[in-house]
Amino acid sequence: MKNELPSDISQLLGGYSPDRFLALYWHKKPLLIRRAMPGLKPVVSKAELFSLAGRDEVESRMVARKGRAWSLKQGPFTMREMRAPRADRWTLLVQGVNLHCIEADELLRRFSFIPAARLDDLMVSWASDGGGVGPHFDSYDVFLLQASGRRRWRISMQRDHALLAGAPLKILRNFRHSEEYLLEAGDMLYLPPGCAHDGVAVGECMTYSIGFRAPSAQELARGLLEHLADSTERAGMFADPGLRPAKRNALLDDAYVNQAARLIGRLQPTRAQVADFLGRYLSEPKSNVFFDAPEPSLTRPAFSRAAARHGVWLDPKSRMLHRANTIYVNGEAVTPGLPLLRQLADARRLEAGAAPNAAALNLLYLWYTHGWLHPGRRT
Repeated sequence: MKNELPSDISQLLGGYSPDRFLALYWHKKPLLIRRAMPGLKPVVSKAELFSLAGRDEVESRMVARKGRAWSLKQGPFTMREMRAPRADRWTLLVQGVNLHCIEADELLRRFSFIPAARLDDLMVSWASDGGGVGPHFDSYDVFLLQASGRRRWRISMQRDHALLAGAPLKILRNFRHSEEYLLEAGDMLYLPPGCAHDGVAVGECMTYSIGFRAPSAQELARGLLEHLADSTERAGMFADPGLRPAKRNALLDDAYVNQAARLIGRLQPTRAQVADFLGRYLSEPKSNVFFDAPEPSLTRPAFSRAAARHGVWLDPKSRMLHRANTIYVNGEAVTPGLPLLRQLADARRLEAGAAPNAAALNLLYLWYTHGWLHPGRRT
């Protein structure tokens, strides 16, 4: 089964095919898309969003403005805090709503024309009249989908990214917008990395941010070095058979530095090692993600019957990638990468009658016991 894109993908992208959109706009320039999702119904209500923001395992923030003063608080929040933030204008932002709400996960998957390794999460923001987070820029691509109410967006491709001193969040000091749009429910704005933008609620509103992963060179280098240290053994050790008596006992001399540099210089990862690191790193769930084992759990025969009749689907929290003969799921690598498992990674589900062999069924059942996937119809 192919990982089919939604039939209305052209409407989602303002009349462009994925190929044309990526060639003309991705990483290049903004695009306003009117009626990208006409008739859109919010995937969570205001009450449900506030409830999520009160949970320990959910990442949430509250940004408020009183006069010219900005404040930032990290969740979880009590209902009292969210009902009376003591500010003129305020916004509640809840990260990773797709991890906790099937409808939000399904909406996020409508952007599957972008590789799963790049797709991050669906953030939902609720704002009071005049609420926003101030003019800022992101280092990654983002789609801003208006879910309910209206929000006025001002954008700029300015190169001045100087920040307001003393603010608790990154607010541009000299924001000068060049374009302005009023978005209503179903409208969407795409912004490339570095595009300055400022969204202000016109009345109470809710906005979805579809964000993408863009790890820095520092993050990748640190992660790769840690991966190599854990997964490979390096031959050799420091030795100085030609050592001469020390004239200055505490001096770290050139001979020591040069030999250490030679030992470390042998650390040259192969392309296969880099690929293996990326598969594990990009499929690793965030640190605040936890899976719930099924209770009560099905026996293996019962699971097999349920999967045959109704198929299986990945839990929204699961991240799954594949490369060549390896499957990466939630930070773990599995070989051989059976075709059926690659199909599951692409489509995030297997339909009824997929008929996994014994090896694939063993893995599917193991992942089911971990809470990584579920048999039956997705509800």
